[in-house]
Amino acid sequence: MAAAPRSRSPFLGLLPWPERQAVARALRTETVGGLVLLAAAVVALVWANSPLASSYTALRDFHFGIPALGLDLSVGHWTSDGLLTIFFLVAGIELKRELVVGSLRTPATAALPVIAAACGMAVPAALYAATAAAGGGSMDGWAVPMATDIAFALAVLAVISTHLPTALRAFLLTLAVVDDLGAILIIALFFTSHLNYWALAGALAGLIVFYLLQRLRVRGWWWYLPLGVVTWALMYNGGVHATVAGVAMGLILRTTRDEGEQASPGERTGRLLHPLSAGICVPLFALFAAGVSVSGDALGKVFTTPEPLGVVIGLVAGKILGIFAGTYLAARFTRAQLNPELAWADVLGLATLAGIGFTVALLIGELAFPGTTVGEHVKAAVLIASLAAALLAALLLRRRNTVYRRLYEEENLDQDADGIPDIYQRTQGSGA
Repeated sequence: MAAAPRSRSPFLGLLPWPERQAVARALRTETVGGLVLLAAAVVALVWANSPLASSYTALRDFHFGIPALGLDLSVGHWTSDGLLTIFFLVAGIELKRELVVGSLRTPATAALPVIAAACGMAVPAALYAATAAAGGGSMDGWAVPMATDIAFALAVLAVISTHLPTALRAFLLTLAVVDDLGAILIIALFFTSHLNYWALAGALAGLIVFYLLQRLRVRGWWWYLPLGVVTWALMYNGGVHATVAGVAMGLILRTTRDEGEQASPGERTGRLLHPLSAGICVPLFALFAAGVSVSGDALGKVFTTPEPLGVVIGLVAGKILGIFAGTYLAARFTRAQLNPELAWADVLGLATLAGIGFTVALLIGELAFPGTTVGEHVKAAVLIASLAAALLAALLLRRRNTVYRRLYEEENLDQDADGIPDIYQRTQGSGA
């Protein structure tokens, strides 16, 4: 007698209720922040291509700070090295949550999104390298098309009014979290120069003190804020991009609750800083990073110069191929079975949406080609590729919006008005 087939775990199925609540809170803030981010990018483009372009450049390049501490930076650098540290701090907290209580907490649940995200980073980098090599261009920008901008992607979903189920949104969020980890590792390992080992030792000491304060359950922002600022400044002066300090502190923050504790330090910090990051820090970075020329000549360079062309191909084609193929193969060779209510066309649409690189792609572009004409063309390529990915994703996802609307209504129906959707009370083992 043939052995009975083993049961297969669902992929993109109903999320446990506590996890869904956490995901919903994160996505709500990211969506609002994404709309502000879109507005900031539009303002930057209009301003930089208007008769007032000189004022935009003057403001972006205006320097202020404390020269004696090595912190005399331009406004543009303050937004990328300073404000984005808060963005990466929040990303570090979200990654820690995913590792401890979320979809990355066990190898079985982490395998598929991690494989999909890894393929979604490796394939764009490979396509960029192939394009740059074929055209005799620089390999310095290989990491530019590797990132996914979750806020921008969610803003696109809000604009096109799709009722994407929570599981698909959560999968996109997990992809972006793993992408952020990959991006910060790349920044730390490949975009460092003129290392000051004494300053780095001081930054490491600051992180150790931060860790000890967490272990000793010390509370009070007056301990952590000065320590965080000093650690950030030491990291910057050490030659490592200062945003690394942000993600390190995010990973150190405790995300599990002690007995009698209503929220962990990671939860409290995330709730406090997430709106600041999404609504102010990232849009301000976009305001001073997205202001590139969109003249006919500049746009022509995007498609005739190997570096920006490699970015466009990497973000649009690379993300689609990498994430879709990685997801399909991971599901094929593991026990994951696609939710029968969905189709692989939904994964394809999600992979296309992940081609929106924007914030981190612009940051890595600045690091790879600092102050060069090629760097400006690469920025333009990021904007064009993100727009192309957004439009293509809108077409693919809108075609399935009838299905999404039905699933959305089913998973939110609460006829007994008890605050918990009825589907959780009908589903066994949902964690409700």
